[in-house]
Amino acid sequence: MKKSSQLNKSAATVIVAATVVVFAAVLLECGCRQAAKPAAPPGPVPTSNASPATVTLEAGQLNAIKIGTVGTHSFPMERAAVGSIDYDEDLSVQVFSAYQGKIINAFANLGDDVQKGQALYTIDSPDLLNAENTLIAAVAANILYSNELVRATDLYKTNGVAQRELEQATSDANTAEGAYRTARDAVRLFGKTDAEITQIETSRKADPALVVPSPVSGRITARFAQPGLLVQPGSVPAPYTVAVISNKWLLVNVTESDSPLFQVAQAVSAKVKAYPTNVFEGKILRLGTTVDPNVHRLTAICEIPDPKGQLRPGMVAAFTITVGDPIDSISIPTTGVDRNSDGTFEAWVTVDRRVFAQRRVKIGLERDGQYQVLEGLQPGELVVTEGAIFLSNILYAPPSD
Repeated sequence: MKKSSQLNKSAATVIVAATVVVFAAVLLECGCRQAAKPAAPPGPVPTSNASPATVTLEAGQLNAIKIGTVGTHSFPMERAAVGSIDYDEDLSVQVFSAYQGKIINAFANLGDDVQKGQALYTIDSPDLLNAENTLIAAVAANILYSNELVRATDLYKTNGVAQRELEQATSDANTAEGAYRTARDAVRLFGKTDAEITQIETSRKADPALVVPSPVSGRITARFAQPGLLVQPGSVPAPYTVAVISNKWLLVNVTESDSPLFQVAQAVSAKVKAYPTNVFEGKILRLGTTVDPNVHRLTAICEIPDPKGQLRPGMVAAFTITVGDPIDSISIPTTGVDRNSDGTFEAWVTVDRRVFAQRRVKIGLERDGQYQVLEGLQPGELVVTEGAIFLSNILYAPPSD
């Protein structure tokens, strides 16, 4: 019996030990599975329903801020962009010669200001030479047949010639006079004045030098004229290009999304780095008819009066275009708003001028140191108009030890 009892105790011990081992194995497997299980993705951060952050200022701290009432401000409807200055192509003239010839002299240099009618260059023109020789011959023929008509008339009075001879002399004289007038007009087409034509008739000497004058008053913007250069009508490049500098063009590419806002004759104001305090006023002259498919922009040409000639082609201009009537809207000074790192804006509202509550606002246009407030404030509320950053620094300052 004693031996049997000992056996029973040994069996119970083995069973307990086996149970412990199995239980330990189960716990180890569960732990491994738990460790191998991937962490669940973070869920959405719950929205806080806490009251707005507030800051209470002591009497001495109030001097660091200014408080005012929410009001309204007039905001013009404008769009800003960057463009470049260019000559007014409508007033930029390429000065070609009307006739073929070699340049004899070039009188103007690049950048010179010239007046309308001022000589730019002269050419040795065979066409002019032929026209002048024709005129000289016509003058001689006109004198000859005029004298013949006078003599025939005198003889006819004394029955020295028949009437037929008088009529022939009259016809010849009329033909010669017509040819003379035609020859004179032909020379005049080359730009010769009446005084110069009379000098050719008197001296019986042709002058082949054809003077090419400036058709407008302006500035020489391109010069290719060199003595000896053969020029032909319409053959590029033109010997000279003259541009009127009292007007300039502002060339700008506006975004496709803004293009419906732009109209011809809308007001434009521009600034350039060379004259940072000057504002050049103008208007839209014309709009492009197509949108560039590569950059999705529309070209607008603006006309800018420049009576002093300060604007030079190639200058970069920052400009604004008025695209609508001004609007009156709720506003707050820019110093009364603090911008967060995520691009949102915060203002500070108070009731008792001591406790200030932070409030999220939606900002629109900016003008004259004022922000347009689209959401977040109501007219008549008391807000901080200067020192918003001061209050934000207090709110987010780390606690002192």
